[in-house]
Amino acid sequence: MTKSKGAEKLEEVNQLKAQRYKMSKKEYEQELALLQVELVKLQEWIKSNELRVVVVFEGRDAAGKGGVIKRITQRLNPRVVKVVALGTPSDKERTQWWFQRYVAHLPAAGEMVLFDRSWYNRALVEPVMGFCTDEEYEEFLRSCPEFERMLVRSGIILIKYWFSVSDEVQEKRFQARNHDPVRRWKLSPMDMESRSKWVEFSKAKDRMFAVTDIKQAPWFVVNADNKKIARLNCIHHLLGIINYKDLTPEPVQMPPIPDSSIYVRPPITDQTFIPDVYPRVEVEE
Repeated sequence: MTKSKGAEKLEEVNQLKAQRYKMSKKEYEQELALLQVELVKLQEWIKSNELRVVVVFEGRDAAGKGGVIKRITQRLNPRVVKVVALGTPSDKERTQWWFQRYVAHLPAAGEMVLFDRSWYNRALVEPVMGFCTDEEYEEFLRSCPEFERMLVRSGIILIKYWFSVSDEVQEKRFQARNHDPVRRWKLSPMDMESRSKWVEFSKAKDRMFAVTDIKQAPWFVVNADNKKIARLNCIHHLLGIINYKDLTPEPVQMPPIPDSSIYVRPPITDQTFIPDVYPRVEVEE
């Protein structure tokens, strides 16, 4: 059947829309700066209203979770907005209730906690890599929805993000890390081993979504093939979930500096200064 000119035009428009939007670095930085101002407002609202907020970041390796967490916290108070990135469980922790070590990091009133990976390790990495038994895996899937409902009933605002990245983009990022000595530390033996288990991870993720995508705490999927766009989209979405008002503190009245002429400074030679390796010139901050 021959397509009409109108249908062809519509298809052409849809193809153009589907193309990856190219945002300049300047545009990205400007938009990020605006969002970070709003994040400060959200922080003050959480603090003032004694909210308890948990944000879970999950996704494949090199999907960009750490990057968005860094941009969220960049301008915020670490005493209010905290990042939790737990390592491998200790021998003692392995004998505890699975959720126990995560519960210890849940927020108090006026705090937001960002989990860089979370209790969902038991739904993804552990079963795929053989770090838990089938019984432990099945018990997690039974318990997790009830655990999260319990958190929500207790008054915690629970937000869950899944960063979705294609296998081609993930491989490109792995290669970039491997060729960059500053980022090579991000490549763990686990990353290398998991490369051959893409299908297994996909199946585990699908089952995890089927069981834990509950109405009290749904999964929000972030298209992360473009890291910068993913950061902006995620932060924008986060700001839209919690209804906040601008409680940014007003500029304070700075007290006058007291007369320092009465102070006699000890000789500079009595102090140990670090070497001036770089010349004393004004550096733009």
